[in-house]
Amino acid sequence: MDKVTIENLSDYDGKEIELRGWVYNTRSIGKIWFIIFRDGTGLVQGVVVKGEASNEAFALKQKLNQEDSVIIIGTVKKEPRSVGGYELGIKDIIIVNHVTEEYPISPKEHGADFLMSNRHLWLRSKRQNAIMRVRHQVVKAIRDFFDINGFTLIDSPIFTGNAVEGTTTLFEVDYFERSAYLTQSGQLYQEAGATAFGKTYCFGPTFRAEKSKTRRHLTEFWMVEPEMAYVDIDENMTWAENLVSYILDKVLAKCKNELNTLERDISKLENMKPPFPRITYDEAFKLLKERGSTFEYGNDFGAPDETILSNQFDKPIMIHRWPAEIKAFYMKRDSGNNDLALGVDMIAPEGYGEIIGGGQREDNIEVLTKRIRHHDLPLEPFQWYLDLRKYGSVPHSGFGMGLERTVAWICGTKHIRETIPFPRTMTRLEP
Repeated sequence: MDKVTIENLSDYDGKEIELRGWVYNTRSIGKIWFIIFRDGTGLVQGVVVKGEASNEAFALKQKLNQEDSVIIIGTVKKEPRSVGGYELGIKDIIIVNHVTEEYPISPKEHGADFLMSNRHLWLRSKRQNAIMRVRHQVVKAIRDFFDINGFTLIDSPIFTGNAVEGTTTLFEVDYFERSAYLTQSGQLYQEAGATAFGKTYCFGPTFRAEKSKTRRHLTEFWMVEPEMAYVDIDENMTWAENLVSYILDKVLAKCKNELNTLERDISKLENMKPPFPRITYDEAFKLLKERGSTFEYGNDFGAPDETILSNQFDKPIMIHRWPAEIKAFYMKRDSGNNDLALGVDMIAPEGYGEIIGGGQREDNIEVLTKRIRHHDLPLEPFQWYLDLRKYGSVPHSGFGMGLERTVAWICGTKHIRETIPFPRTMTRLEP
C-alpha cells in the first residue's frame, strides 16, 4: 500500500492508499460520517460508511477531536464537489495521538494578539498555510531566477562591524568585548562578491531597530540582494523588473489553489510584464502635488504618498534619481546633477509600498571616502570596503528586495506579520 500525500491524490484515483496527518473537522449524517483531514500539503474529505469501514473506524465518530494525529487508510475517489476534487472512502483509522484538551483556535473570531501568541498553532489554519506556501514559491522563484541568469550565491555575514543604512536602526550586540551589529543589509559584502564573480546575490535575514508599529514593518525580515559588476542604474532597473515578473509568473502558475483560498483577485497580478513605469523623484513629486498632496520636496515618501503614486499605475513603478541627502553614503551621484543620487525604489501596486530599493554604487575611492566622513562614520570599519575601489573598481549596481512585503502584495494580506512564520516586532519575541 502506498503512503501518499493529499497534493498527489490525483495520481491514485481508484487505488487504496495511506495518508498520515491530523483531524481538521468531523461531522455525521446517520450511518455516514465525514472527516476533514489535513497532512500539510492540503485538505481532503474522508467518508466513513457503516459496513464499508472497519467497526473500529466507524466507532470513532464520537471520539475524534480536532488535531488528533491519525493514519487513515482508504480508496481515492474522484469527487468534483469535494475540496481538491477528490475524497477518500475510508476503511480504517489509526489514532497516533489523541488530543484531550480543546484546541485553542476555534472557528470563532480571535483577536490579533491572541493569534500571534498562538502563532505556532495558527500556522495550521487554511489561510496561514496558503500564505506560507506562496512564500515558499516566491523564495524558490527568486533562487531559480538568479541561478538561471548566472548569479553566484555569496552569503553575507549576520554580524557586522559597520552600518549600511544608518546607525539609528542598528541592533548592537556584545561581540567578545567589542561592539558588533546585526546586519541591516548584505549589500557591502555583495559588492566584494561582484568584483570576484561578476554577478552575486545573498538571501537571508536582516534586522532594523525601527520603532515602528505599522502594518509594513518588522524588526527581522528576509531580503534578497543581488549585486552586479559593470551594470549602471538603468540596467539595474531592468534586472529588478525582470525578477518581479518572473516571481509573479511562477506564483500564478504554481499557487492557484492558495491564491483562491486567500480570495486574491489575481487579475491584479496578471500581465505584469516589463517594462514597468520609470519616473524620477521630481516627476513623482509633481504627481503628488497635482493630486493635492502636502508632501514636501526633499523628504522620503511615506505610506500615504506611495499609495497615491501606485494608484496612478497598474504595474509596479520605479522611482529613480533621488535627492542625495536622503540616500545612503554609497550611492553614486547623477553626472548631470550632483544633488541627485542614482538610487531607485520599486513601489508595488494597491498601496503595498516599497518592495525593492537599490541603485548604482559610488566607484571612486576619493569620493566614497569623503562621503563616509560627511556622514560622520568611522573610516576604520570601512577600510576593506574602500579596498574594493582601490583594486579593480568598476561601475556596479544592485538592489534589495524585501521578501515579506513582496509576499504581502502577492497574497493581498492586510498586515506583513502574516507573511513570515514567526514575526518579530517591537512588542513580540515569542513564540
